[in-house]
Amino acid sequence: MLDAVAPVDMASLDAELLQLQEMSTFVLKSRPEFTQKLFDQWLSLPEAHRQVASLLQDAIAGAPLNVPGSASGSGPGTSNSLPSMFPAGSAPPLSPRSCGSPRTMKQRAPSNLGSPLKVLNEPVKESIPQFYFQNGRPPPSEIKEQCMFRVNHFFYGHTDGLQIQEFKLVTREICKLPSFFSTSLFRKIDVNNTGFVTREAFIDYWVNGNMLIMDKTTQIFKILKQQNQSFLVKDDFKPLLKELLATHPGLEFLQGTPEFQERYAETVTYRIFYYINRSGNGRLTFRELKRGNLIDAMLHADEEEDINKVLRYFSYEHFYVIYCKFWELDTDHDFLIDKENLMKYGNHALTYRIVDRIFSQVARKFTSKVEGKMGYEDFVYFILAEEDKSSEPSLEYWFKCIDLDANGILTRNEMQFFYEEQLHRMECMAQEAVLFEDILCQLIDMIGPENESYITLNDLKGSKLSGNVFNILFNLNKFMAFETRDPFLIRQERENPTLTEWDRFAHREYIRLSMEEDVEDASNGSAEVWDESLEAPF
Repeated sequence: MLDAVAPVDMASLDAELLQLQEMSTFVLKSRPEFTQKLFDQWLSLPEAHRQVASLLQDAIAGAPLNVPGSASGSGPGTSNSLPSMFPAGSAPPLSPRSCGSPRTMKQRAPSNLGSPLKVLNEPVKESIPQFYFQNGRPPPSEIKEQCMFRVNHFFYGHTDGLQIQEFKLVTREICKLPSFFSTSLFRKIDVNNTGFVTREAFIDYWVNGNMLIMDKTTQIFKILKQQNQSFLVKDDFKPLLKELLATHPGLEFLQGTPEFQERYAETVTYRIFYYINRSGNGRLTFRELKRGNLIDAMLHADEEEDINKVLRYFSYEHFYVIYCKFWELDTDHDFLIDKENLMKYGNHALTYRIVDRIFSQVARKFTSKVEGKMGYEDFVYFILAEEDKSSEPSLEYWFKCIDLDANGILTRNEMQFFYEEQLHRMECMAQEAVLFEDILCQLIDMIGPENESYITLNDLKGSKLSGNVFNILFNLNKFMAFETRDPFLIRQERENPTLTEWDRFAHREYIRLSMEEDVEDASNGSAEVWDESLEAPF
């Protein structure tokens, strides 16, 4: 049996087998070579050196020796272990054939002289702090106490709860949300439509639901979205904009014209989805909302009394320009426009070929149910793309129109196809024609594509002049303005570098339209009398 044990690696043996007093005398005497090797191995351990030195010192001092196997140490409760010769954790489980069962061995008292390698310590059970919370991590006690103090203040004396008008202060002062979120938040809490929000219901939703410590984007997303949805749709913004129209001082003048209130709300929603819903599927995700600037625009709209200073999404002047431009093209006022109507846009600035591509709906599917007709929502997307070609949604819109084979690149042939009509129009207008070869070199210099044989969407997004590429290909008026470097436009850009192309266009058009309306009103005898027979919408 020992023949099978001897060749085994010493580090793989059980430490308890190396306790010398546990070895049978018969075994030690019958195998002196094995015994000598075992002793030499034990003696080489540092702790064995220390124990031998300690025993020698005790012997010199005349103290009694606590030696395993002696009469004084033979009891079951005495120490009977010597240092183990195996590294910690390397010993296999005790074999059932060894002296005593594992269960019996574990019950023995620990030895004072025992090796630290002999007794394997049980792993310490650490209490892992809770890291998952179904409704998010609860707020710190200090923040919670401050919130509860304010809640008690606003709900004091209202045992039945707050009504929707009284709830506005809670929305603004406690929740720190724009005041026009009051109705949406109220309805989110008052699930049973009782007309009241009690203190307990508010605490359960806002504090216990951990809305208190969520970031502003998460709060707004959870308030606006429907319960079983993970995205926002256009209808989710309706109660929000309805309250904005009813309460914002800059929109009071619209309260007598509910039709235009509805159009304003629609336009704001379309603008939001145009810029933020980059997937174009009509489902605004949390990630898209977080990446956009809508939350900042909402906060700005709540703080600014002049709604026209909120250029992002909410400006009434911007809505006025969009609606009037659509009204000008929609000559029969059926709220639909066709190719011939769109050809008149911008004083016939667009080519037939690009208008055909728009109505082929390659850039965006029309929401209009009438074939060959563009609805108001489709026009909003078009005018934003046309008048702000520096924005990424616009670049994506026009790239799809020019990319005839939809292979993700603009080739020389595709660009030449659209420029040919521009060249023909310049010749008809007795303008100095610029050959396509020269134009192509100019385009390559402006964009600086990775591969000069074609242009990708990423190439366009990496250039500040990319909008001019599309103007050169299909908008003659803007192409000529770019060629002549209109000093008026250059001065505008330098004076207001933070404004977008759309902001500048909307400002110019609003001035022109308002002046035309003033002249028209004056020609009808009074600028203060509303005549519903007038063609202009305002």
